[in-house]
Amino acid sequence: MATGKLLVCGLALFLTIKSNLLHSQQFTISFQRPSDCGVEQFYDISSQSCVKCGPNQSSSATGLSCECVTGFRVLATNGASITCQQCPLQKPAVTEDGYGCILCPGSLTEQGTCQCPSGSILVERDVQGNPLEEARCEVCNGAEPALSAPDSYGDRCQRCQASLINTSQSCMCGSNILAGGLCFPPNNLPTAVNPNVNYAELSLPVQSAWFSTNLYSSAAACLVYTNLTACQALGNMCVMNMHSFSSVANDACGLYNTIFRATAALGSTQDISYWRANLPWLYYGDQPGLANRVLQTEPLPTGFSFKGRSRNTDINLVAAVYNARGDFLQWEKVGGNNLQLCPDTARRQEAAYTFGTAYQETCVLSVADLLRVYAEPLFYDVFVDLSRGEDRRLLPLPTRNLNQEYNRKFINRGNLNDWYLSRRVLLVDTLSGREKSLGSLPKVIRIASSIRIGFQLVPGTQKGQVYPPLLSVTYSDVVITAPNTQTVSVSFAVEYEMDQTEAHMKTDIALGVLGGVSVLYSLVKTASWKRRIGSPLIDMETVLKFLLFYAGDLANVFFFITVGTGLYWLIFYKAQHFVSVLLPLPGLQEERFVAYVGCAFALKTVQFLHKLIQQLSVDIFFIDWERPRGKANKTIQGNAIGEAKHNPSPVSIWRTYFVANEWNEIQTIRKISPTFQIMAVLFLLEVVGFSSLALRDPWSDLQRPPQSYSPPYSLTLRYGLAATLWLCIGLLQIIFFTAFHERFVEDKIRQFVDLCSISNISVLLLSHRCFGYYIHGRSVHGHADTNMEEMNINLKREAESLCGQRGLLPNTDTQTFQISITSRLRLQYDRILEPLSRRNGPSRLVDAASGHPFDRSTKAYHTMNRFLGSVIDHVRYQHTMNRFLGSVIDHVRYQHTTHHEPFPRICHRPCKMSTYHEPFPRICHRPCKISTYHTP
Repeated sequence: MATGKLLVCGLALFLTIKSNLLHSQQFTISFQRPSDCGVEQFYDISSQSCVKCGPNQSSSATGLSCECVTGFRVLATNGASITCQQCPLQKPAVTEDGYGCILCPGSLTEQGTCQCPSGSILVERDVQGNPLEEARCEVCNGAEPALSAPDSYGDRCQRCQASLINTSQSCMCGSNILAGGLCFPPNNLPTAVNPNVNYAELSLPVQSAWFSTNLYSSAAACLVYTNLTACQALGNMCVMNMHSFSSVANDACGLYNTIFRATAALGSTQDISYWRANLPWLYYGDQPGLANRVLQTEPLPTGFSFKGRSRNTDINLVAAVYNARGDFLQWEKVGGNNLQLCPDTARRQEAAYTFGTAYQETCVLSVADLLRVYAEPLFYDVFVDLSRGEDRRLLPLPTRNLNQEYNRKFINRGNLNDWYLSRRVLLVDTLSGREKSLGSLPKVIRIASSIRIGFQLVPGTQKGQVYPPLLSVTYSDVVITAPNTQTVSVSFAVEYEMDQTEAHMKTDIALGVLGGVSVLYSLVKTASWKRRIGSPLIDMETVLKFLLFYAGDLANVFFFITVGTGLYWLIFYKAQHFVSVLLPLPGLQEERFVAYVGCAFALKTVQFLHKLIQQLSVDIFFIDWERPRGKANKTIQGNAIGEAKHNPSPVSIWRTYFVANEWNEIQTIRKISPTFQIMAVLFLLEVVGFSSLALRDPWSDLQRPPQSYSPPYSLTLRYGLAATLWLCIGLLQIIFFTAFHERFVEDKIRQFVDLCSISNISVLLLSHRCFGYYIHGRSVHGHADTNMEEMNINLKREAESLCGQRGLLPNTDTQTFQISITSRLRLQYDRILEPLSRRNGPSRLVDAASGHPFDRSTKAYHTMNRFLGSVIDHVRYQHTMNRFLGSVIDHVRYQHTTHHEPFPRICHRPCKMSTYHEPFPRICHRPCKISTYHTP
């Protein structure tokens, strides 16, 4: 029993220790935020949880501490907690500092403190700082010489605002105009301003609290008092309104233009007529249509180069930064995240300002993060830094705001001649969309969703000169509904372009010339096709055939032009020192190139289908030269009498089957290996790194550091590079297979020809009606259907040249030929095959007496075999006779020439037709009758 109890206790202790260990491996806490705390709770930043306040206490405005409720003062505090005590009825109010109770001369505020009338300050302590029994309300003297008024806290008198003193010589504005805490005399500005911000993409006007408070005061201070900060603030409100013009003259941009015209006498700034003195520079001119003159008149004084000692690829941009109130903050070097909203490493962001590198960055941002980070918008005046040593010069960067309206029309989305360029941009505007108060959540926010800096190359330059870059900005308006879940997509890009008119013209010329050549070549192929089918007429079939040939040739033209174009840009863009060419932009400038590639593939598809139909219509016949070698006895039973009959022993069909099977196997033989071709191209592109050459930057490095920025691929370069590698590897494979593999390793075509000779089988291919190819496989030994011993003897005799050669013609080795036949021969060929074609028709049209279909096929095969064999034998006989008679004529001519005697002429005449009807007449050679004219 004792042992059992010990075991039970030990097991219980083990389970307890294991349970404690398991629970100690994870620590979890409840997740609470300051907004989760109630009115009587505060958020403890140490424990990261809500903690209940003490008695008579409530949460402070920040939610991170507790404060006494109304009517209670702070009795004691140790910094971490407080103790509250209720004020007595004799002193019901709490002092401003919250530590004392006091009697008020007037009413109390909602917070339980004393309240004084306007123009007075509250005094709760004497000069020595002793608390008073009763608070006093002291009136500030607004007349001369004091000219004082309560400060913003209402606890001391200070000198009045200067505009009040200058306008009314007192602290009261009187009959003048009071706006934004400033006093203005009557002026040219409209007294009623339009505080609405127009979100045109949403067709939603919002009455902005910021505009309601500051629009008129900024405009009036700028016009009346030449307040530079107010002028900048007015310009910023025009920028927040997207530089838009309308018939309304009392909105932000309307007030800016009113002041611009009213201050014409002040002249311009920095010798720029568009930049009025004291005003920010917002527009290039007072009317649209000056964009062409601004962007394409005078290039930058500095040129760009990619290589050499004069290499210059740095784009130096600087920006003057202002806040919404018009205060100048600082000069910033553009780079990093000041114009780029997408977060990224500094090294990758700096790549945007390397000339020639097409930069493209896109990301999705949270609206809640934008509200937190960009509580107040910043405004940028961007310049190109042209400094050379101590001579520091800046070139303003023109801006194309695609959200800018001119008389309710998006003017910068049309033709270049209609653009209205501007200055000053902002990235995120969370201020102007606040409708009720400046502390409320904005109803709408505006984000620069697309920022693009574009450079245009000067036409014909050889020194890398470019026109002033253009900053294009597109804004997106987002209605705030659930900021924690809402997102917005933003992008930043730097692009480079050049005029492609000359390149397009050269491409069109090449297309026209090569297209004309392809027409002639297609006509030649059509004429050859007509000759091969034996038809002299031009009909619709001829026209269709010409169009099919032309489709294939034109596809080759498009292919060579596109490959040449891609190779041209690859070589000249990557190898240039001073910038003289720039890549076509994706989209509009590559449309023609993409169209050419599409035409090439479409026409190649037509050519492929045409070629497939041609291959399916080829006639192939295997001519068996084997003849029976003996007689076989066959007994025929009839009338109960057995009769023995001697028939030739049949020739084996297996040789024909075997050759036909080998023919099928060599149908897919190529001089290139498709698998090796694909793997080699992929190896060079991805492993070696040739794909880096297709990136839209001027560098030729094959390997790039992984932490560096990788620009997007150029479609033109990618196509040119891939096509060039494919053609080069294919050409190398063809050279290898032709010069080495087929000579020293294996030549399957030659092996097939040898197989035909050993099998005593010839192959006739008719690719056209009267044209085709012939492989002469007639055995020089007469028979191929033999045993192994005789076969070895025959091969040995052939190796020792003890028999004739394999060629069709005597004493030749040529076994492959192109053949042309007459229409008469083709008719005979079709007549033999006619029973086979009738077999595929309706059964009622087939003659029942013609026998079984297999019997008809066998009969047609043997007939065709004898027919084609006789044709080839006849051709061979004709050629042999021609050679023999030629040698005789040469001998006779030699003899007669030696003895100065004439010799008889030999005439070629048709022989008399025999009972055997041949498909063409035989030509007999016989002497002509001797005429009086003797040919020497």
